[in-house]
Amino acid sequence: MSEQSAEVMLETAAVSDRGLNEKRPLNEDSYLLDAERRIFVVADGVGGAEAGEVASQTAVEVLEEAFRHQRPGDDVEDLMELAIQRANASIYQLAHEERRFAMMATTVVALHLTGRRAVIGHVGDSRLYRIAPDGQINRETEDHSVVEEEVRAGRMTAEQAAHHPSRNVISRALGAEQTVEVDLKSIEVADGTIFLLCSDGVTRHIPDAELSALVRESESLAAACAELKRRCYERGAEDNLTAVIVRVGATAAQQRAAAAEYDHAAQTIRDQRIPHVAPAAASVAAADPVTHLQRPLAGAAAANKHNRVVVTAPQPDEQPARTPDAPAAPTERSAVGRAGRWLGTLLFVLAAAALAFYGGMRYQRTLTSFENMQTASVVASPTPENPTARFERLRREVDNAPAVAAQQYKSELDSQPPNARDPQTLYLYGRALLLSGKQHEAIQTFDQVIQWLNEHSTVSSARDPLRVETRIATAAAALKSNDPAATAKAARELDEVIEQQAGATTPAGLASPTPGGFASPTPAPTR
Repeated sequence: MSEQSAEVMLETAAVSDRGLNEKRPLNEDSYLLDAERRIFVVADGVGGAEAGEVASQTAVEVLEEAFRHQRPGDDVEDLMELAIQRANASIYQLAHEERRFAMMATTVVALHLTGRRAVIGHVGDSRLYRIAPDGQINRETEDHSVVEEEVRAGRMTAEQAAHHPSRNVISRALGAEQTVEVDLKSIEVADGTIFLLCSDGVTRHIPDAELSALVRESESLAAACAELKRRCYERGAEDNLTAVIVRVGATAAQQRAAAAEYDHAAQTIRDQRIPHVAPAAASVAAADPVTHLQRPLAGAAAANKHNRVVVTAPQPDEQPARTPDAPAAPTERSAVGRAGRWLGTLLFVLAAAALAFYGGMRYQRTLTSFENMQTASVVASPTPENPTARFERLRREVDNAPAVAAQQYKSELDSQPPNARDPQTLYLYGRALLLSGKQHEAIQTFDQVIQWLNEHSTVSSARDPLRVETRIATAAAALKSNDPAATAKAARELDEVIEQQAGATTPAGLASPTPGGFASPTPAPTR
């Protein structure tokens, strides 16, 4: 399974039932729901009782076998077509070797997901629907049936086809001929997209618009499956019915829930960090509150340089007792804990600009020095729009639709030579990747931003807001990637940036940090 596919959340559910038709004592439908390998199949067998069941089960087993042995780098479309052709050959051979299977065949509709790329394979009249996040339903397959071909040729209307006596007669199926033509397509999908694979036992009772509303309005995909079955039974359930439902990525509701959980965690971390700020630094921050990164980072970084706390797993009961004048003793911490500590520091110093980095969450900050970065850019913006306002507008567009923005920025950057790429555009592309769940790609893009700044920027690294934002985002992506090496590297680099900020912005009247803590030759104000 590819790295990209592993990072995209899937929610799945399925239902299969023989229905109410006494002429169909067995359920001749079969399905595959393999979320680990990201392959999903529905097959509707024909040929009567045992034969139809054998045909549909054979199709499912051959596809499952093919994707179980999928190798890195395999072309998914080629693999899917090969698997469906192999299933056709197996069913055809069995039908000719065993008299009781002589008339058997099956439809098949299959979906494979690699990240946000979907590959669809299809033969027969089982269908695949794509329900977009805005609720629009799209049928991604065309029925291979007699009446549907008449409709496509303009010789019959959709209304006539729905009630035609031959509406269940399929013109293409697995096992009917020695070879079969397979319909294949690949599409890109956005977060919140829902795929519905189903046999005609569902679609003969529930029209497309109703399917979309039913799936979207159900509390869960499992509840949607139960409701599909209930409505089919309510309307006669004339055929076997099977449905597999797959949701790709986080929905808007899940994103809001994640944002609320994140905000709660951020407040907890801020509460934990505040008591550890040295008195002198706290006094400066209280006397001269600012919203930009420089002054809060100076105090927090200096205070925390000798007061290491693992914010990912605090152990307050195990901390040694200390007096107000006693320096804090350094504690041992892992690479992941170290990165977590700096993320905690980040959340504390950006109390007015909380960082939200996953599942479409948004963070707000004031970028008062971004005009300097614009001046340092090799490529000047032709628009008269204020540079800060433009950047904020573009950032909001990324936050609102990260997957779409990632595609747009990728296309823009691919059309440019590497030496002409704008660091702002690279940062926004990396941010879109980060919010889309593509953590490793985001880290690589943020590294390109830093490389550009190192080679071209005339702004001091300690006062460069884009550099700071990029390091922050890299740390966030590293934490979400669960890659210890990337996390340790991001922690070291974030350390360097924060310590440079502290050294560049130490207020007058305060000494630089010393091994004993944040020293001040001038007594701190008392109350």
